[in-house]
Amino acid sequence: MVQTRRAPRFRVSKPAQIERGGDKTPCTVRDISTSGAALQLFNSIDRIPSAFTLIIPEDNLKLRCRVVWRTPFRVGVMFD
Repeated sequence: MVQTRRAPRFRVSKPAQIERGGDKTPCTVRDISTSGAALQLFNSIDRIPSAFTLIIPEDNLKLRCRVVWRTPFRVGVMFD
């Protein structure tokens, strides 16, 4: 398999929130790198915007993100 990612990703299981316009949606970070992450949602991702802030309280991080792929309960993001 050819690896097309810019940076290696690390498997994690960290609680996080997707924040946009004051609305927060809980999620779990499933893997992360310096350039992006894969997020698991508890409900369908239909209402997840194409750009948002990812909040990872455990690491005290707030990261601007853009969606690069979607499946029914996961979303892949690139950090801005």
